[in-house]
Amino acid sequence: MKKFNQVKELVASLEADADKFYNKANSAAGTRVRKGMQDLKNLAQEIRLEVQETKNKG
Repeated sequence: MKKFNQVKELVASLEADADKFYNKANSAAGTRVRKGMQDLKNLAQEIRLEVQETKNKG
């Protein structure tokens, strides 16, 4: 559950940069959003593997 909470925190932390990128055309904020999305992807993959491993243990 710890990693799931990290996902929620990461999404919340990206909200301000997403707003700056989409509404104020701040390209540096777009770079931060892209990096954050990559981190989110990696974290989601870790969660998927953890869930699969737990499920297989049975």
